[in-house]
Amino acid sequence: MALRDTYNFDLLVNEAENLALDELEQQLERYDGQICRCNDCVVDMAAMALNSIKPLYRFSLLGSLYASHAMSEESYASSIREAVSGAIEKVRNNPSHD
Repeated sequence: MALRDTYNFDLLVNEAENLALDELEQQLERYDGQICRCNDCVVDMAAMALNSIKPLYRFSLLGSLYASHAMSEESYASSIREAVSGAIEKVRNNPSHD
């Protein structure tokens, strides 16, 4: 009996992913044509950023409230901004293609 066949994991959400993608979109707007925005580069930026920040999973309404509180903390928001900025610079200097 496989765990995925028995339980519904579709409702399990990493709020950090949503925050990081929103931040990535905002920061990329500032580069205005100065950075590659192909699928490989942008997904690499997202993956790098997400690998360096604390995940923030939620499943229920109570989990949503907890995640909302954690997201409002300046230190967490700052860590997301820094992770995204660092990921952009790494991929900018080393794109995923020739």
